[in-house]
Amino acid sequence: MGKQGSKQGDVSSPFASFQYQFRYQKMVQGSDPIMGRKFELLHGLRSNSMKFGSFTGGYVGKRHTWIRKHFSSIVFTVALMGFLFLLDSLMGSIFEPSVLESSPTPANLSSETLGDEGGKNVVQMYGRLTSMASGALVERELKQDESKFWEESYRQASVWSPCADRKESISAGKLQSNTGYILVSANGGLNQQRVAVCNAVAVASLLNATLVIPRFLYSNVWKDPSQFADFYQEEYFMKTLKDEVNIVKDLPPHLKSLDFKEMGSLITDSDLSKEATSDEYIEKILPLLSKNGVVHFLGYGNRLGFDPLPSELQRLRCKCNYHALKFVPKIQEIGSLLIRRIRNYDGPRNKLDKRLLGSFITGGGSNGNDMDRSPLKYLALHLRFEVDMVAYSLCNFGGGQVEKAELQAYREDHFPLLMQRLKKSRPVSAEELRSSGRCPLTPEEAALVLAALGFTSDTYIYLAGSQIYGGESRMSPLTNLYPRLITKEDLLSPSELAPFKNFSSQLAALDFIACATADVFAITDSGSQLSSLVSGFRTYYGGGHSPTLRPSKKRLAEILSMNQTIKWTDFEARVTKMITESQTVRLRGWGRSIYRQPRCPECMCKFQ
Repeated sequence: MGKQGSKQGDVSSPFASFQYQFRYQKMVQGSDPIMGRKFELLHGLRSNSMKFGSFTGGYVGKRHTWIRKHFSSIVFTVALMGFLFLLDSLMGSIFEPSVLESSPTPANLSSETLGDEGGKNVVQMYGRLTSMASGALVERELKQDESKFWEESYRQASVWSPCADRKESISAGKLQSNTGYILVSANGGLNQQRVAVCNAVAVASLLNATLVIPRFLYSNVWKDPSQFADFYQEEYFMKTLKDEVNIVKDLPPHLKSLDFKEMGSLITDSDLSKEATSDEYIEKILPLLSKNGVVHFLGYGNRLGFDPLPSELQRLRCKCNYHALKFVPKIQEIGSLLIRRIRNYDGPRNKLDKRLLGSFITGGGSNGNDMDRSPLKYLALHLRFEVDMVAYSLCNFGGGQVEKAELQAYREDHFPLLMQRLKKSRPVSAEELRSSGRCPLTPEEAALVLAALGFTSDTYIYLAGSQIYGGESRMSPLTNLYPRLITKEDLLSPSELAPFKNFSSQLAALDFIACATADVFAITDSGSQLSSLVSGFRTYYGGGHSPTLRPSKKRLAEILSMNQTIKWTDFEARVTKMITESQTVRLRGWGRSIYRQPRCPECMCKFQ
């Protein structure tokens, strides 16, 4: 693995020239068989001309005599070759993918099924654009052009620094007086539970209560029985927040045997508004807490709003998320091993490394070669194209009737409430869903965005997420353009992954680390909790040097709707503008998640 962005060798050398020539021929042939034949023909003509040039001068006279004798045959042969070449070009224009795709299809999308080398079918929706992207990547590689999106687009991002852990004046009486105990059972996966924990910390402070270390409910989706102590260091969590919130590991014995439901202390989602205000907690929960001495939030998650909320509680949420929740050594150790293998480098690179990996990464330097080279750069891509996301979206992804029947069967088995709602509501077309930005991005669409942003084909891409719907047939458009795609399963041995077997949320923690510490993080669904939390971490600790790429699904759908006619340069310009505008440095807006956008006075400090 060479250094990212470095030259693969001296371009002027014969070996390097052959490498580029072979790579160009392979990419052109792979994307367009007709162009491949033309390349071979031209290459053959050039080779023949070199051979003719090597004849000695003594042969010139004889050659002229032979030419005069066979002049008519030569003219006929040349004319025939010209006719065949013209015919080849004509056939190419007829069977060119862009012409094949010109037939009208729903939503201006073309669906192609192409046989790949493994004998499987490759599902493509934008064959013409993908072909142009392939050529653009070759051109960039030859020019050694590097994408400008390896860095933040705006320098203003660097003037914000973390400061949610600053000391605040807390009255001693507040911690000494106690209204009761708050017990929380959080649902969801790793990232949903993380949000629930920090919301619970804020609520405990608001109600002046003692928080019991939250419990995590078993999910039929995640199928992971892990509890708080399997992810986070309990003692560190309690110590970090001790001056602001009373936290204990368990309820007192006299409260453990109580029936919370019977006594009215069991709080479910139906008892609180989604993203409830602080006033609602004071009006509904505080009286129960004062009366019974305990309340149990069952299935707790996003039941605390962001605005209006006292600034002190906002700061406390940030302190919990960015400072108090530290992964256990088991996760830090394997996470550090994963990052070192991606970068081919042992030492820490930034604050994110030290924050998430602790001494397992800061103790680097054991490899003496690290002093002579830089870490290999990589981009982390979070694809949200799992079967549940795809099926729930109701969108069309170019797989024809097979895909339609398969996703409909999945919906009927896994989303009965959705099916009931669909029977009662007005049907929405797949075209309308896509144009409104409600369809998850496919691997092919993600590849097109990266190509338009100038990331070359030798970019190392770490793929985070679960199983991609469609498997290899869906991933081929991405891996054909970006073959250096890696996962944690590629980099870690079975024995290293063994402690995480059957613990999907703990495995998700490794993806969290790899995405947060990446040079660039690309998301395909802004509604994902992983994407939100990771982008927040990168804003908080990145120092303005940890760019996140956030494509707007609605704007991208509009651009891709012109896939039959748009020029590649125009496609590049429009995608670049979309991403650049999304990176504008802004303060957190009213009602926006503080976990995703911590750039605000409650969490970060601005230095001019």
